[in-house]
Amino acid sequence: MHRPTGPRRSHRFRLVAVCAALTLVCGQAATPAGASPTRARPAPDGSHLLTAVPGLGRMLDLTVYSAAMRRAISVEVLAPPNISRHAPVLYLLNGIDGGGSPTGWSGGGNWLTRTDTARFFADKQVTVVMPVGGAGSFFADWRADDPVHGRQRWTTFLTRELPPIIDSAFGGSGANAIAGLSMAGVSVFQLALAAPGLYRGVGSFSGCVRTSDPLGQLMVDTIVTATGGDSLNMWGPPSDPAWRANDPYLHAERLRGLALYIASGNGLPGPLDTLNGPGIGHSPMKLADQLLIGGILDALAGQCTQELRDRLRQLQIPATVALRTDGTHSWGYWQQDLHNAWPTLSAALDR
Repeated sequence: MHRPTGPRRSHRFRLVAVCAALTLVCGQAATPAGASPTRARPAPDGSHLLTAVPGLGRMLDLTVYSAAMRRAISVEVLAPPNISRHAPVLYLLNGIDGGGSPTGWSGGGNWLTRTDTARFFADKQVTVVMPVGGAGSFFADWRADDPVHGRQRWTTFLTRELPPIIDSAFGGSGANAIAGLSMAGVSVFQLALAAPGLYRGVGSFSGCVRTSDPLGQLMVDTIVTATGGDSLNMWGPPSDPAWRANDPYLHAERLRGLALYIASGNGLPGPLDTLNGPGIGHSPMKLADQLLIGGILDALAGQCTQELRDRLRQLQIPATVALRTDGTHSWGYWQQDLHNAWPTLSAALDR
């Protein structure tokens, strides 16, 4: 029998690959017990899965329509190794650029491009979900549309719209954890406070959670402004009660019962801050950026982490707090943080 060759055959293979991915996400045969028998279920507000395209290994590139933001959002998902069993879900959030740039300065890039996340979770029965987008948003629900960033309703998307779609598509067990770095090291606490009971564990790496005092407001405004946004559209002027309402430090009591892993360096050069360190590629310019900008940022993050540690101790809330004696605001350390946080988060997901 004649076999198609050339472009026709290549097109057929691509079509088969896409169909296989859609079968994994939406089809009955590959769907774990407890998931939707025919397709990923929409969220109550109508948010729904638009497309699922296969990536490398078990990676899938999802496009999810958010009704709250009125646009499509890209979501990278690492499916669990055994799709016939239910699996907990770990949401991993990116930093200031929302994961939209593959490389860039020490805070740019994302969990897939800058760390060994795919390899690390290859043998772990967990669905890893990594939204792409939300640069400078603090993954919050903004009070007004922004001229640059548009409609920001990330809290709604991450806590109400995305979870039912992920759980039905990948057979979620109902247990969730969330972790993030830098800007998202603040957001993970804000999201946990906004959706009590959704997460069992929280991992925060190089975050600065005290957002409503003058220094915290300056930090937030600097991050929002650096991405072209206006913090007035997020929480209003500095005197607005929304700033205090979104300050995890002030509401730390409500973190009780969560498994907490909090880590930061102190800005001093560490073992990964060398010309052959992760992401440096023997570039003196990249190393200088990591030492200068990354050093300043983790010096601040380290101080903020100490303040949060002391606040949690005052409230007698258990937490694992890892304050390194060196290290900058950079992906090599965040990869280590994720590895070190996983036993804490995994234990919470398995309870």
